[in-house]
Amino acid sequence: MSDIKITVEERAGRRCASSGSKWEPVMGYSRAVRSGNVIAVTGCVGINADGTYAKSLGDQAARSLAIIRAAIESLGGRLEHVIRTRMYVTDVSKWEEVARVHGSVFKDIRPATTIVEVARLIDSDAQIEIEADAIVA
Repeated sequence: MSDIKITVEERAGRRCASSGSKWEPVMGYSRAVRSGNVIAVTGCVGINADGTYAKSLGDQAARSLAIIRAAIESLGGRLEHVIRTRMYVTDVSKWEEVARVHGSVFKDIRPATTIVEVARLIDSDAQIEIEADAIVA
């Protein structure tokens, strides 16, 4: 998605990607960090560039995965390098909606994955947060 803007800079000997989230400087984290051939992507909620959220869980999941993809690619990786995802949802009874989206992105890659229900996420409109780990070959 061309509306996802990622910047990369060196910090503490690592390459760090920022999405410009207001939370990054407040909490002191990066959207993604590359150290050697490992890329770790912070939990991404499905927020749109204008700060709104889609109503459906599936659309939020798709947006979260698009942000993850942009972060990984900004650090020289590809989705094919993802070895693990973790999905935190506020209503696990809708897991199939998430599974369809995750499956459409990772059907040939098949990383290890986890989906768990949480009481809430940092933003009350967010229904899902997804993390990813990648090893660049």
